Amino acid sequence: MIQQFYTLLSAHQDKCTFNPLHLFHPFPALPTPPLFFELYLKAAQTKSKKTLAKPNIRNIVVVDGVRIPFLQSGTSGLLHRTNVPKDVVDYIIFGTVIQEVKTSNVAREAALGAGFSDKTPAHTVTMACISANQAMTTGVGLIASGQCDVVVAGGVELMSDVPIRHSRKMRKMMLDLNKAKTLGQRLSLLSKFRLNFLSPELPAVAEFSTSETMGHSADRLAAAFAVSRADQDEYALRSHSLAKKAQDEGLLSDIVPFKVPGKDTVTKDNGIRPSSLEQMAKLKPAFIKPYGTVTAANSSFLTDGASAMLIMAEEKALAMGYKPKAYLRDFVYVSQDPKDQLLLGPTYATPKVLEKAGLTLNDIDAFEFHEAFSGQILANFKAMDSDWFAQNYMGRKTKVGSPPLEKFNNWGGSLSLGHPFGATGCRLVMAAANRLRKEGGQYGLVAACAAGGQGHAMIVEAYPK
Repeated sequence: MIQQFYTLLSAHQDKCTFNPLHLFHPFPALPTPPLFFELYLKAAQTKSKKTLAKPNIRNIVVVDGVRIPFLQSGTSGLLHRTNVPKDVVDYIIFGTVIQEVKTSNVAREAALGAGFSDKTPAHTVTMACISANQAMTTGVGLIASGQCDVVVAGGVELMSDVPIRHSRKMRKMMLDLNKAKTLGQRLSLLSKFRLNFLSPELPAVAEFSTSETMGHSADRLAAAFAVSRADQDEYALRSHSLAKKAQDEGLLSDIVPFKVPGKDTVTKDNGIRPSSLEQMAKLKPAFIKPYGTVTAANSSFLTDGASAMLIMAEEKALAMGYKPKAYLRDFVYVSQDPKDQLLLGPTYATPKVLEKAGLTLNDIDAFEFHEAFSGQILANFKAMDSDWFAQNYMGRKTKVGSPPLEKFNNWGGSLSLGHPFGATGCRLVMAAANRLRKEGGQYGLVAACAAGGQGHAMIVEAYPK
């Protein structure tokens, strides 16, 4: 993991219990800118809408963002590259989920290894699948408050080499042995050893509060919202097909090659594998057997990956000669019941961030949602499009509405591109920014669910060309 960040940062330098949800039935502003600026926007962008700039608040821009190819765990290694002088960066923040004990503050260790000044502070955040989102928004806060002008934010996850612990009994014995002062004390402790002490504790993608795996939760959520297995497979096939098309057309431009030490150079995501509905239908349920609907084909896979973004105050970026890609605008974090609403973060976060920005769903040109499971995405669609859910669970009078598919994850998503837990947030933001530039839109909406029943949403605004 550290090696991935060294290269990544170095390249940054030149520039079945009762579930109440089962009761559900299936659910089929700001002042006008000055005239000259308005005309400039009209000339520069396909669509002309109000900008989300706020009085007396610094504009914060994404200068660029990159990621190494996202790889299925156990298949290869990683790297990264962007451009900015070392001494310009004020702060470095990265997200990660499964931490290595020796490098628990991986951002600091990677920054030092990459050659950044030891005077540049760095810290690591963890917020499950939205860890990189938290890294970005922490950077936004530092810049908005005037504490910093330039922040590098990102995330990393190396699922191919996760820390595996001894059992609690074995750990206790080893610690006690370390404290023992005499041979007799050591022999007494060793006499209590049993073979089952050697059973390892493997990390699991499970909720601490419920002991339920996320896949199990996704299966129950899909059942609660009457999302069929066929619907889930069809959505997963869409994700892989769109990702393959984007890959073939060179649209995934945030990827930088990674030289695997002693091996090949990886240049593209290797989890994109369009199949057929017939082949997908043959797979057995992965979590709730034999009647579950979540399978390996309609779930995101364990992934190795890293991502990073160069975030600046707009005036600093322009003074340095950079051409930003997008503004980072309003964002929100939400949390709800981790048992029955674990994966509904986008449903709760989307209306809040839209209201905060003074926008409606129709104003959004590009949606980028994290795809943990097909069932999770489709359940969120149904929840977002239900007045009943809005009124009974969200305390809202009306639904926010479901994102139109023609604007949704058009270059693939986590189901096909992969999901390195700590790195996905930056991928989502850069996908939105790059899509807005390519498609001529102005507003993007990024949203994601996370373990613990939490979620995040952010508005990204295209930078005038």
